[in-house]
Order: sequence, then structure tokens, then C-alpha cells
Amino acid sequence: MYQDKTLICKDCGKEFVFSAGEQEFYAEKGFEHEPTRCKECRTARKSANKPLFDAVCSRCGKECKVRFEPTPGRDVYCDECFKEIRANR
Repeated sequence: MYQDKTLICKDCGKEFVFSAGEQEFYAEKGFEHEPTRCKECRTARKSANKPLFDAVCSRCGKECKVRFEPTPGRDVYCDECFKEIRANR
């Protein structure tokens, strides 16, 4: 029913694939328009509007920036420690 389509990102101009699975998902959600940005540009655009908060990694003690306001008493991890913890699960 659906076939992969190659689209052009309106931000960076690169080609990206709008897969058959993604098309089916869009149809199920009732989205009427195809994406106009590649995954990297969509992610960058979403991230650009969010504030960064200063934090200290609970594991290694390194200062880092996070996209959520740290809650006292809850662990916060830098990117490297978070990736290690996630990989070891």
C-alpha cells in the first residue's frame, strides 16, 4: 500500500526517506501533510526552543547541561554516563 518516498528537507536541502512505515503511522494519526524536514533538522528545531539547565552528574561529578530542571534528591547524569548506564541495562 505504501512505498518509501525520497523527500527534500526544507532546512538543509538534503534528501531523506519518508518510509512506508512512517507513512502508515502518519495516516493512522490523521496527519495530512508529509514531513518537510529530515530527522536531524526536526530534532534540532525542537531542541532550539528548550532552555538548558546547569547540573552536576551524579555519577562522575562533571558539570553538564540538561533539558529539564533538576529536582533536588534525584540523580542527573551527563550524556556519557547516561549512555553507559543505558547500555548496561
